[in-house]
Amino acid sequence: MAKTRKQPRPKAETPKGFRDYFGAEVTERAAMLDAIAAVYHRYGFDALESSAVETVEALGKFLPDVDRPNAGVFAWQEDDEGGKGDWLALRYDLTAPLARVYAQHRNELPTPYRRYAMGPVWRNEKPGPGRYRQFYQCDADTVGSASMAADAEICAMLADTLEAVGIPRGDYVVRVNNRKVLNGVLEATGVSDPEQQAAVLRTIDKFDKVGESGVRELLGKGRLDASGAFIDGVGLSDAQVETVVSFLMARRDIPNLEELAVESAISAHRGIGYAASIVEAFHRVDLGNLDAGMELNVIVLNKLLDVVGDSEIGKEGVQELAQITNFMIAQGYGPDRIAIDPSVVRGLGYYTGPVFEAELTFEILDEKGRKRQFGSVAGGGRYDDLVKRFTGQAVPATGVSIGVDRLLAALREKGRMGGAAQGPVVVTVMDRAHMADYQAMVGELRQAGIRAEVYLGNPKNFGNQLKYADKRGSPVAVIAGSEEFERGVVQVKDLVLGARIAENATLEEWKERPSQVEVPRDQLVQKIRDILKEQGG
Repeated sequence: MAKTRKQPRPKAETPKGFRDYFGAEVTERAAMLDAIAAVYHRYGFDALESSAVETVEALGKFLPDVDRPNAGVFAWQEDDEGGKGDWLALRYDLTAPLARVYAQHRNELPTPYRRYAMGPVWRNEKPGPGRYRQFYQCDADTVGSASMAADAEICAMLADTLEAVGIPRGDYVVRVNNRKVLNGVLEATGVSDPEQQAAVLRTIDKFDKVGESGVRELLGKGRLDASGAFIDGVGLSDAQVETVVSFLMARRDIPNLEELAVESAISAHRGIGYAASIVEAFHRVDLGNLDAGMELNVIVLNKLLDVVGDSEIGKEGVQELAQITNFMIAQGYGPDRIAIDPSVVRGLGYYTGPVFEAELTFEILDEKGRKRQFGSVAGGGRYDDLVKRFTGQAVPATGVSIGVDRLLAALREKGRMGGAAQGPVVVTVMDRAHMADYQAMVGELRQAGIRAEVYLGNPKNFGNQLKYADKRGSPVAVIAGSEEFERGVVQVKDLVLGARIAENATLEEWKERPSQVEVPRDQLVQKIRDILKEQGG
């Protein structure tokens, strides 16, 4: 008789492109999401939790290079009775589900509908260092308003959010551009081929990496990269290249601060000649009284008018940027926090107007020890055609998505998170007969708001209990055996002080401030409160 073949044991490993999150990481993320939600709530946005699974048809084909319904997403086909059913997929972002939710419930929802959503999304893409197939996003969107005030509000809220979670002013900037301006530049250059247009936009998006000279080369014949490989260019003429570069340099190629006032006045008058709407957008702003930073945004807008020339779509985009700038000025947000920047492109194809990106400007060291800026942690824009897929009617919408993992990494770089997480107070077990007394102790500590637990492992080896407390990051251990219970006392061990004494203190210092003290049983809670206060907990 043949032997039954044993089923091999499954491998205990995380699937490729996924990861596990433990205690402190989960707690830090929850705390950050609470802080973000508080800002969104203050701005009047309501929470929404939508399904993690959508039909592929509802999600649409907005991921890059998607030719099949199940490419780029985790998708499967339902096996219904009598044949194959719908294709379903895990959501790849939180915006596409919002479009479905609004289209489905629009008669019950207020218009405009302001919602925020937080949760995991999934993308069936090739994983890499720091690039996972499951990650968290945190979105806020306004559906049903065509006003640029909605876009300005999103930008202001994004700036407030970054400061609320611990990114100080000066370490970030919300950069704003407009897809209509980009289309106007393409129109002004005479680039009409869709593939060539896409190549120009991809090149513009590389401006921060390769600089002006690199963009010039890539728009023209091509360039050698750092490895010595030649990268083919877009093939634009010198005149076309100059138009695109002038657009990109509109913010960077400016006069010095002493000349800003004169340039601003000239730009304002020239703005009337190019488009009366640019002046109308600033009807509440006295250009002569603006500080240098405010004038900077005005100058950039008028330079953009130069670049787009006679393009009506380009002029419309500049006008929208002017309106956003005006609203920002009215709310007190200067270009140090929210700035017009022509180099912002954004990759997703459904953006139809303003686009924005939150960039962290402080320096970090990369894996090779080189200094670089941290980069983008959030992005978004206006997408007026997304809901139309369901309703057949245009519904204006704008929103932003924060990359939660990126923002957490930034906070750790700034030292705002990632320190050693404090564990619970551990009540050790010296005598199993007194388990009810140990439970009473931990119950009192919890009622007092102190995180605490009773050791539930094998209590025979007391050393293992202290090792457990150390591995848990416990600040204090409570020790009591039969003798202590008879005398009505407990031993309280300050584990943080004990570790410090073991490393650095002299014998005299150890005697002066011992890490373990005996206190009356009824003073246990107060003593632990005092120790935690001294530890800064």
